[in-house]
Amino acid sequence: MQLMQEAHGEIEPADPVWEKGGRFFDAQRPSVEPEGLDSPEDVLAHRKEHLAAVRRVVESADVFIFTFGLTEAWIHSETGTVYPTAPGTIAGSYDPAVHSFKNYSFNEIFADFCQFREFIKSRKPEAKFIVTVSPVPLMATATDDHVLTATTYSKSVLRAVAGQLQKEFDDVDYFPSYELISTPFSRGAFYEKNLRDVTAEGVATAMHHFIQQHSLKQVAPVHAPVAAEQITMEKEDDVVCEEELLAAFAT
Repeated sequence: MQLMQEAHGEIEPADPVWEKGGRFFDAQRPSVEPEGLDSPEDVLAHRKEHLAAVRRVVESADVFIFTFGLTEAWIHSETGTVYPTAPGTIAGSYDPAVHSFKNYSFNEIFADFCQFREFIKSRKPEAKFIVTVSPVPLMATATDDHVLTATTYSKSVLRAVAGQLQKEFDDVDYFPSYELISTPFSRGAFYEKNLRDVTAEGVATAMHHFIQQHSLKQVAPVHAPVAAEQITMEKEDDVVCEEELLAAFAT
């Protein structure tokens, strides 16, 4: 919702440029340029292009697909601006007088998505939505809970939100990628040895069911070797989500 409002000139996020080691980063996408840019002006120019691309998506997309992943976030306390990572990890600096931790509730997440849906429908009345929940557990938590219970809370809240959205709106559908990967019946077969990352086979299985459920034309076998190679990440070189960057950039 914050991104949509910014793209359409309704808000400006607080503290939009972060610095680290003389390099400058987009606070809303700190990993998009891992080495940073030369100046704050460069960051703002890149962001202007990004926001233009977001507007084009809103104007042209027929279906929006969302994967709910986390309930935990870091925000600018005074304005409510939400950041994708904690200030001071990838770039910037953490100031407890300026920034605060936020663990979103069911009501807050549900209300945010409803607001986003209305925002899109006002511009694209025929738009439809598919919601999913990420099966990837938390790497860490900023709550006082153990990461296991923090993960269970986050996934339970997000799954409940997705289910309620499907129940209340005819233009919202839920796809059970979370259940397909994490169900006890799979005996953990769709997770890598670290029990966190999803295997190429798991991704292929979920996509196979997605294609069947939505009667889509399958342009290539999702289980083909080339597909698996494209899906598999080189763990030493690639990071698969913002959360893993907390570990990758911690030093």
